[in-house]
Amino acid sequence: MDLSPLYLTIKISLVATVFTVIVGLFIAVIMARKNFSGKGFVDILIMQPLVIPPTVLGYYLLTAFGHSSPFGRFLEDTLGIKIVFSWKGAVIAAFISSLPLFIKPARASIEAVGKDIENAARLLGKTEIEVLRTITLPLAWRGIVAGAVMALARATGEFGATLMIAGNIPGSTRTLPIAIYDAMQTGNDATANLLVGIITVFSFIVLFAAGRFLKGRF
Repeated sequence: MDLSPLYLTIKISLVATVFTVIVGLFIAVIMARKNFSGKGFVDILIMQPLVIPPTVLGYYLLTAFGHSSPFGRFLEDTLGIKIVFSWKGAVIAAFISSLPLFIKPARASIEAVGKDIENAARLLGKTEIEVLRTITLPLAWRGIVAGAVMALARATGEFGATLMIAGNIPGSTRTLPIAIYDAMQTGNDATANLLVGIITVFSFIVLFAAGRFLKGRF
C-alpha cells in the first residue's frame, strides 16, 4: 500500500501546528488581556473556520492565493512561492482550520491566570514580556498544550479546504482524508477501512490526551 499520504499528512499537520501555536498564542494573549474596539467582531472572525463549510474556506483561500489575485501573483512571480496545488497550500488550509481550536482553550487558560499575580510582578519591575514569559504562560500551559493537541488533530483531519486549494496530487498533496475519499471512489474498501481506522484511533487518542491536560491529570 502507498504510505505517502500518511507521511504527507504527518508533515503537513506538524508544520501547520507549529504555525498555529505561534500565531494562535499571540492572538490568544491579545484577546485575553486587551480591550479594543471591534473585539467582538475579531472574536467572530477567529471562530469562522469552525462554522463555515470547508469548501467555502477553500474558496476564500483559492481566491486569496491563486494566480488571479495580486497577492498570489506576487508570491509566485516575485518570490517563487507556489501555494495553489502544492503542499504549502495544504499547510495553510490546515493552519486556518485548526487555529480556532487552539485559540479557544489557550485564551481561556490565560484569562484564568490571576491578574493580581501579574500586577505584583509588574510592581517588582518585570516588563510585560517578562510577566508573560515567567508567569502567564507557565500558569496557562495546560490549556496551551491542550489547544496544540486539538489543533494537531484538526490539521490531520482537514479535507474540504485542502482539496480546494491543494488538489489531489499523489505524493504531493494527497493527504490521508483525501486518500480515503479516493479509495472509496475507486472501490478500494480495504485501503479505505485501514486509513479510516488510523485516523479514528489517532483522533480518539488526541481527544483523550487533550481532556486529561485540561483536567490537570497529566
